[in-house]
Amino acid sequence: MKVPAHLLGFWNDFRRAAGGVDEARFYEAFCFGDSEALANGLAALVLQGAKRATAASVWAFEAEARGMPRPGDLSIVTSWAIEPLCVIQTRAVDIVRFADVSAEFAALEGEGDGSLAFWQESHQAYFTRECERIGRQFSEDMPVACERFEVVYRSTTFGNAHV
Repeated sequence: MKVPAHLLGFWNDFRRAAGGVDEARFYEAFCFGDSEALANGLAALVLQGAKRATAASVWAFEAEARGMPRPGDLSIVTSWAIEPLCVIQTRAVDIVRFADVSAEFAALEGEGDGSLAFWQESHQAYFTRECERIGRQFSEDMPVACERFEVVYRSTTFGNAHV
């Protein structure tokens, strides 16, 4: 995947700050969630250091014919308005059934009160909406990609985005 043209300045600032980065490590530019409030709220948690993981439906990757992230991949996190906020590096990706997501992983996501119960409720709602979009039905057996990541770059030049 190629870095979107409107994010090249941010990406190049990151590459210079990192002492050079292989372009092939770029995975995607994205915002979290499916609404402005969710995207900006989750991005704020990442920037605060509270959110160090994210979960995605494997079915969505399949429906969109996208490969899944792998350890070492680099992604640009944006606000809902597509302002670049930071670069994250994927550390690990585990595929588990929705019903088998652990309390430890839920806590790493850093959302709500950090509990597994909150994670299950909020992610069931999100995955239900996503499944409707791709013509599937939510199931506790659905495969979920549980990605752990770390922030490896925050721009001072582009850091004016409000989330």
